[in-house]
Amino acid sequence: MIDLSTDYLGLKLKNPLVPSASPLSRNLDTALRLEDAGAAALVMYSLFEEELQAEDAMLDRFLLHADLGHGEADSFLPNHGEFHGGLERYLSHLHQLKRRLEIPVVASLNGVSPSGWVELGRALEQAGADALELNVYHIAADSRHSCEAVEARYIELLTELRGVVSLPIAMKLSPFFSSLPHFVQQLEHAGAQGVALFNRFYQPDIDLDNLIVVDQLHLSYPDEALLRIRWLSILHGRTQLTLAATGGVHSESEALKLLLVGADVVHLASCLLQYGPDKLTEILAAMQNWMEEKEYQSVAQMKGSMSQKNLADPAAMARASYLRVLDSFSVRPGVWS
Repeated sequence: MIDLSTDYLGLKLKNPLVPSASPLSRNLDTALRLEDAGAAALVMYSLFEEELQAEDAMLDRFLLHADLGHGEADSFLPNHGEFHGGLERYLSHLHQLKRRLEIPVVASLNGVSPSGWVELGRALEQAGADALELNVYHIAADSRHSCEAVEARYIELLTELRGVVSLPIAMKLSPFFSSLPHFVQQLEHAGAQGVALFNRFYQPDIDLDNLIVVDQLHLSYPDEALLRIRWLSILHGRTQLTLAATGGVHSESEALKLLLVGADVVHLASCLLQYGPDKLTEILAAMQNWMEEKEYQSVAQMKGSMSQKNLADPAAMARASYLRVLDSFSVRPGVWS
């Protein structure tokens, strides 16, 4: 029997497949189906601090101050004490998931201010989350901010939260850091237990007919896993942090490759949104079949065996591969004749 277990943020999981933050976790029945399909843990949809702030402002305007200058309106106002805001709904759903699921539940927090992260992080810990994933969705578009200032923003948020919660914390990162290994080392020193590579920034598009900027959701595609393969391979063995791969996993092929280069867990979202929980069962079974064929006894045995540190030719994950790929390209006959 192949041992599929792995460690994730100090949690012992039965296998490395973990549904990532997505709308799938908003529904209890869907979460239960994911668990039945073989999910080893579940990352909840993200709690956005900006949404909570906007909701508080709206509540303040329409429920608390709507009677200013209109005393007769006071008796018509709803009882705002019965209103359940975004935080209360998220915490209630977290409680429900923890009661019904046997697998660990990771809360996802997307904050914008240190104070917000601290308050929300404390609330999520008290609500029973097994770990926290911090999704710092920051676009570094201000030319006055140096790369050091951008990194300091992440470190400050992590340090503030680390000071008030004891839960394991994973930082979900973008691929746009000038020296990712150095930054990951800083996060480790600041108290993180893991990193998730990589966050997918949703890109704005342009409507050419109406000349307006439009927002569109584009699901991931398998080639996106290649960027994760390179950087997980470089990081494996050079940090004690849990390494999670997120983005581009649509089959057992991507999942196996990411584990081979050093991922501890593989996050799934787009393929589950497209095909449902049964896709997770299919990927897990195909992984087991491949491991049996290659005579692997466990995920632990396989994990990191093809990381840069363990390759006979470490340059295969660095600049040398770039040169080889360019030299190997040839134009199809007849294209330029």
